This record gives sequence, C-alpha cells and structure tokens, in this order.
Amino acid sequence: MAHAYTPGLKVAEKTIIIKERRLPLKGDVLVKKGERIKAEDVVARTLLPGNVHPVNVAGLLGISPQDLPNLMRKKEGEEVEKDEIIAESKGFFGLFKTQVRSPVKGKIEQISLVTGQVIIREPPIPVEVKAYFDGVVEEIIPEEGVIMKTTGSFIQGIFGVGGEKIGKLRVLVSSPDEELKEEHLKDDLKGCVVVGGSFVTASVLKKLEEIGAVGCVVGGIDDENLRQFLGYDIGVAITGSEPLKVTLILTEGFGRLEMAKRTFELLKKRDGEKCSINGATQIRAGVIRPEIIVPHEKIEEIKEEEDTLKEGLVEGTLVRIIRDPYFGEIGKVSALPPELRVIETEAKVRVLEVELRDGRKVTVPRANVEIIEV
Repeated sequence: MAHAYTPGLKVAEKTIIIKERRLPLKGDVLVKKGERIKAEDVVARTLLPGNVHPVNVAGLLGISPQDLPNLMRKKEGEEVEKDEIIAESKGFFGLFKTQVRSPVKGKIEQISLVTGQVIIREPPIPVEVKAYFDGVVEEIIPEEGVIMKTTGSFIQGIFGVGGEKIGKLRVLVSSPDEELKEEHLKDDLKGCVVVGGSFVTASVLKKLEEIGAVGCVVGGIDDENLRQFLGYDIGVAITGSEPLKVTLILTEGFGRLEMAKRTFELLKKRDGEKCSINGATQIRAGVIRPEIIVPHEKIEEIKEEEDTLKEGLVEGTLVRIIRDPYFGEIGKVSALPPELRVIETEAKVRVLEVELRDGRKVTVPRANVEIIEV
C-alpha cells in the first residue's frame, strides 16, 4: 500500500474544517449545538486547582503535631492572605511569641496531626477555551467542550512556533520568492497575521512584535535567526507552547526557500480576511502540523477534498521532497517503479520518480516525500 506511510500536507482553497475544543478537565460548556459563533467566543470554562504549599508549622513552632490545633489561628477551609499569621506559639508569660505566616494567598486545605504540616492551596486558576475560528457548534461534549465546524481555506505548514492566534491576513510581498524585510512593515499591522515570501530574519520578527502583529507566515528561516527570535535552541519535541507574541509558521522548511506558488496565491486570494493560526508542530509519532485557517462567510455542505488520497501515491500526485539533495522541491509523481532500488546508503527501498517544476526528473525514496493535498 503506497499511501500507508506517506504523510500529507494539505493546501485547500475550500474544505470542511472540524476541530475539537476541549477543556483539560471537566467544567461548563457555554454554547449550544448549532449555534454560530465567532473565533474569539469562549465555548467552555473551568477552574484548575491552585498550587499547593506545604508549611511545616509544628517544626517552626517547635511543638508536636498533636498540639498544632491549639495554636492555629486559621482553621481548615478558611481563606488566608499572603503574610497573614496562621499560627502562633504561646511564648513565655505572653512574651517571645513565634508566629508563622502564610507564604501565599489561598485557603487552608489541611492541618495534619501526623506530620505537623499545614497545606495551603492557592486560588483556582480560571481556564477558558475559545472557538478558535468562526463557525458552527457541530457537537457538544458534555462538561468538556465542543466540536467546531466551518468551511474555509486550510493550509498546513512544515514547522511553526507559538500558539493559537486570531487576526487579519495581510500579504506584504509581491512574489513567493521575495524576502520579508523591515521596509515592508507598516504601523497598521497590529493584530494582523502577515505573509512574506522566501525568508524572514529575527530582527523583522521582533519588529512585528513591537508593532503588535500576531503571526507571520513565510517560506523559511535559518536556525540562527530562529535561535535569536526564541532566545534559545529549540529541541525535538512538540512546539506551540512558547510564550510568543508572534506565532511563526514556515510553509517550506529551514533555509531561504521560495514559498510554494499555490500556497502563496491562495494566501494572496484571501488577503484582508480574518484567519486563525496555530504554530504547534510535532514531527514524530502522531504528526501535528502548523496551520492557517481562513473561514468562509457561508458554511457550505461540500464534499471533503480528500479523494486524491484514497488511492495513495499515483502518477500525477503532487509531492514535496523532504530530504537532501532536493529538499523543499515540489513536483508531480511521474513514475512508481515496483521493484526495490539500492540507494547511496546501500539499503534497498521503494522509490518514485518526480518531475520537478523546472522539468527535471529525479528518483528519490518514497519515504523522502510527502503528499500535498490540493
């Protein structure tokens, strides 16, 4: 089965987009099934238990744990402020008293007569889940969240950093091979997701942060500029939790890489419209791709644009090569030889022939390509 281990990268002008929006633990769902809502609307809310702070009150007072209740000023379940006295020794003739103060604001959760510790829990942390994109509530997950649905343009990238952002799509360059530079940036980009061409530098990304932009979509970046932007080397893990003001999405990969023409033209076509982006990326098991979603005003019942994948790799399938020496090249499958071939590493693998955009035909292992769904 040629398609069994072939990853796909989707670039679709119109497709059905369905996303699960779920709380980390049970809470309240705030919307109804069938309701049309905006990306910024909160669909579910809950409270995460606050952090726990154990205080060895018996040890600090120099008493046995059994004597602790007699010296506590606060009882279990009572609220306390930071630095408020929670326990006090009797002292000598009312003098030289030892006091224990709360290290945080919170609530006395437990007074242990075994260990002599007092457990103080900080106030609960409110957690809200937003819709993420304009659409319709398709299903309700009781006490946990919703399943959102919309019709729109959907583009997956190769790599990204930064979490979910919502903003206005702004294409700032005239061609997919043009580098995004400071001269392209204007003061009216606050709240926008900007689109460049082949490359972006750390200085431009930091300028976008100063302006107030929320996202940047470009073909590529090199590791040095990414390191300068993040402030550290990124490891091989899932991204998306970085506390960044600007979410960065690479459509092609690392280096100075021209954005795929189809991707650029689609983004240009939706220029000025509201979009949702997420830089979360995972390249190991359970692949997660960064994404750009541009909902249509009207949610249509259309057929999913996945028919091309049902047959897997076939002649004419659009693919991207994801290994050197043709890394980043896009072309169409021109042949699928059935026999195993010996490659440079002397391993025997299945290969395919790809006709690149400049007309060259190259032979690469099937594991070195990913399907571009169009």
